[in-house]
This record gives sequence, structure tokens and C-alpha cells, in this order.
Amino acid sequence: MPTPMTLEGADNLREELQHRKSVLRPEITQAIAEAREHGDLKENAEYHAAREQQGFNEGRIQDIEGKLADAQIIDVAKLPPGEKVIFGVTVTLLDIDSDEETTYKIVGEDEADLKVGKISVMSPIARALIGKSVGDAVTVVTPGGEREYEIDRVEHL
Repeated sequence: MPTPMTLEGADNLREELQHRKSVLRPEITQAIAEAREHGDLKENAEYHAAREQQGFNEGRIQDIEGKLADAQIIDVAKLPPGEKVIFGVTVTLLDIDSDEETTYKIVGEDEADLKVGKISVMSPIARALIGKSVGDAVTVVTPGGEREYEIDRVEHL
């Protein structure tokens, strides 16, 4: 089943993949070669650390390649602008109780980063918002209880 991903998220993964293959892989290979030259591999901490780093890097490369292969890349800029909340849009919410404004961009699971306002399409907030329009009131069930928001703006950024 394809996993939704923004164009920006796919570009970031491709960039990381390129870096891991063209920069980190040769560096780790060099570190292993240098550690081998020190002799006895059984008690060589540098060798074991480099091999562990190699395993992690190769695992991450496979993980990224798998994610990109399964991704359904959606370029939000090519979608017709509207007032409906869909994957990839930036939504500004107004907390009905406190009049506080919050802005989220709805992205794929691997792109989510709450510190920069990106939430997963699978999060409770995003699931409550998808399909709603500007002006709609939305109730979101959170660990702290139910919160009510009004959708203030929907932007295709």
C-alpha cells in the first residue's frame, strides 16, 4: 500500500540517501580498513565500532530506499487551491476555548516533526481535520481530553 509523502519529504530522503551512499559509506569503509591495519581484530575497538557504524548506515540506506519505493509523492503546489483540508496543506486552527492560533502542515508519517509544525496524516488531529473546510468546528480527542478548534485558514504551500 503506497504511503503518502510530500515532494519536500521525498527530496529530503533522496538527499539523505545520496549523502549516506556517497559520503558516509566511503568514510566508514576507510575507517574499517585503517582499523584492520592495527592487527588483532578480536580486541580492536575501532574496528568493531566502524563495523557497527557500517551496519547502521547500510540499514538506514535500505530503510530509505524502501520508503521511497513505497511512497506516493504528492506535490501540493499542483493541487487546485481550495478551502478543504487535504494531505499536504497547511492548516491554521483557532482554539475555541482560548482563542489561540495553531498552524500545522499535514505530512507523511516519516516527515512529521511537531517542533516545526508538521503533523502526521495519521495523527488524531490530522484525521479529525481531513475533509473539513474553512469555518468548520472540529473536536479533537487528545490525551488531555477533548479540544475544539475552528479551521481558520487552509493554505497550499
